[in-house]
Amino acid sequence: YEPLLQPHPGNDDQLQINFLGKKMNAPIWVSSMTGGTQWARTINHNLASVCGEFGLGMGLGSCRILLYDDEHLEDFAVRKNIGEQPLYANLGIAQLETLITEGRKDKITELVKKLEADGLIIHVNPMQEWLQPEGDRFHRSAIETIKNCLDLDLSIIVKEVGQGMGPKSIQALLKLPIDALDFGALGGTNFALLEMMRHDEAVFEDYKDLATIGHTALEMVDFVNHALEDLGGRVQCRQVIISGGVRNFLDGYYLMEKVSLPAIYGQASGFLKHARNSTEELREYVKRQIEGLKVAKSYLSMRR
Repeated sequence: YEPLLQPHPGNDDQLQINFLGKKMNAPIWVSSMTGGTQWARTINHNLASVCGEFGLGMGLGSCRILLYDDEHLEDFAVRKNIGEQPLYANLGIAQLETLITEGRKDKITELVKKLEADGLIIHVNPMQEWLQPEGDRFHRSAIETIKNCLDLDLSIIVKEVGQGMGPKSIQALLKLPIDALDFGALGGTNFALLEMMRHDEAVFEDYKDLATIGHTALEMVDFVNHALEDLGGRVQCRQVIISGGVRNFLDGYYLMEKVSLPAIYGQASGFLKHARNSTEELREYVKRQIEGLKVAKSYLSMRR
């Protein structure tokens, strides 16, 4: 805490960052959520409207429901709400593996085009799928499937969905020409654990510990920093979205300052809490996040 060196931030103080090829007015990302719920349309449109107003970026929840028909297209079609801000579609490794096997990779680019999205988030969730009662089974490694998608001429983000990933996986991704790594770290919503709760008691007791294995955002920041030292010029992915257990602007600011790559921070539950209600409630939440970031930037510096 350095109280002597800056005045209070004003309206002219900027948090702008160039990220994913676009200008964002603050380094805040609305993390993917609401794949096929009854609230999806309200939530997605409210979130996109606020992102457009404040100049933020947004990842949609799983768009697998749109791969074969357009019945739910309006739940996800938010380009008119978000304007020119970054907007990314989202598919899981399981869907991509199936499309690759069927020789239908064109469906991936069709989806991104249909949503007028800037690119694709590939979500990686092997533990969640394995623990889910009717979960998909992967027949290829996730990194093989990701590599198979690199010829699609799409901007690609890769994220985990709530348990993060260790240093070997991070190194493998940083060596690929993807646009960003999204942590999806342990500490936020644990989708694997939610799936476990749908099993009977015996299965839950035997397997529940698998759902709590993973890596926090702070651990992943350290993994990234060490990977940059180890890989040197072999690093191709040079942007990160720090998400998973990021409770507020203070967590986000600390982790962004600590990582050695250009970074923004992502939240899901914080936004979701307000997105079901009025847009005004959501706007006030976002304003507080932005003002808090400005204060943190003025008076807090990283202890070296």
